[in-house]
Amino acid sequence: MTVVAPKPVLALTRMQEVFEHQAATALRLRSSTADERIAKVRKLRDAVIAHTEDWYRAAYADFKKPPGEVDLGEILPICVEANDAISHIKKWMKPKRVWPTLLTGGTRSYVQYMPRGRCLIIGPFNYPINLTLGPLVSAIAAGNTAILKPSELTPNMSALIAKVVREVFPEDEVAIFEGEAEVAQALQELPFDHIFFTGSPAIGKYVMAAAAKNLASVTLELGGKSPTIVDASANLKLAASNIMWAKFANSGQTCIAPDYVYVHESVKDRWVECCRAELQRAYGVTLAEQQGSPHLAHMVNARHTARVKALLDDANAGGAQTLVGGGVVADACFIQPTLLDRIAADARIMDEEIFGPLLPVIGYSQIDEVITSINAGPKPLALYIYSQTDANIDKVLTQTASGGACVNHSLMQFLHGNLPFGGVNNSGIGNAHGHYGFKTFSHERGVVRTQFSLAATLFKAGEVPPMIRKLIKSAFRIL
Repeated sequence: MTVVAPKPVLALTRMQEVFEHQAATALRLRSSTADERIAKVRKLRDAVIAHTEDWYRAAYADFKKPPGEVDLGEILPICVEANDAISHIKKWMKPKRVWPTLLTGGTRSYVQYMPRGRCLIIGPFNYPINLTLGPLVSAIAAGNTAILKPSELTPNMSALIAKVVREVFPEDEVAIFEGEAEVAQALQELPFDHIFFTGSPAIGKYVMAAAAKNLASVTLELGGKSPTIVDASANLKLAASNIMWAKFANSGQTCIAPDYVYVHESVKDRWVECCRAELQRAYGVTLAEQQGSPHLAHMVNARHTARVKALLDDANAGGAQTLVGGGVVADACFIQPTLLDRIAADARIMDEEIFGPLLPVIGYSQIDEVITSINAGPKPLALYIYSQTDANIDKVLTQTASGGACVNHSLMQFLHGNLPFGGVNNSGIGNAHGHYGFKTFSHERGVVRTQFSLAATLFKAGEVPPMIRKLIKSAFRIL
């Protein structure tokens, strides 16, 4: 039986105390070496791996998350992130030489990567290990201190995250506070140097407003309605198997999951049949079989189950047709993988991020219609297109905007550690992963060093000599 750690009621003074203790550490870490940072990242990675069986138990207790999904979506990304940092921290930390301009001749210039300082990392419930400890790897690699706030919606996983963090780090370097939303709100009142938040766009706006009071920089990993396109030339079996995995892993509680699918009318029925066959193969045929499947996670709690069920009920009331699934077992927090068709334009499911196992299917005839529809909404975190037609692929990628994109695949933009991961506008601000994560938690300081004294003597108080003014005016067009 999994024992849930009690949620401590923490006074603001306690948070302030820890925050203040981290101030001296943050100053000391400015001069920390690559080897010191590597040792910390390695220790964190090893601790995460050592608790593998504990992660399985905690994830299952919180929302019946399958061990295979814990491996792929939680532990593996942390190991990849950590190993990348271990291999490259020395290179990342080196000042980057910058060529002088004509105006700065006689100087040597470079970009120096400085730690931002004290950082706050607020993690979500859907991938608690990955999306709380992943940013921590980047923060450590960049030489910062950190305070973590894991999600209260996954208490078993949050308690285990706290245990691991306390095993690895002293509190003046990395601390963690558990508790309800008020804890996160209280932490945001402190003057952190940087806040890294993963969650919904609605809460992201509050986080950004709180950060603005202290002029703290922010990274917001948000979400939104990520569109998917299956055109007439697509490999239908590939598109079906890949989209069914990407959508229904973690019971659809993935910020970059396909939120709705445009399918060309000429292949729509065949694609839906491929999806039906794939779901039955993977999870079973009946509601009872799927509820008991060891490969399907459940919704995180009753509130989120009721929220997604309300989207389904609203769509059905507006005349939606259920193509696959549709069953709900509320007291078990289980909703079947569901495909819906003929959804009314004003249905809530077409306006709100679903974040659950419902997938609207929309037929289309012209790719321009799809592009216009996508561009009519906020910029999504992800966009996916399944096609063998380069003209369609290029048109979609050129004429739309999204945080990331995949062609003939889904979710891979997150797992690719050499790519920046982040949203745009409503779906997020800033980037994470690898070198991009290191830079997120670093201030890029521009440094100019004078090599020859003549370069400095040209700039002095008083009237600018006529000859120098003449040279400046001559340079207007070429500098």
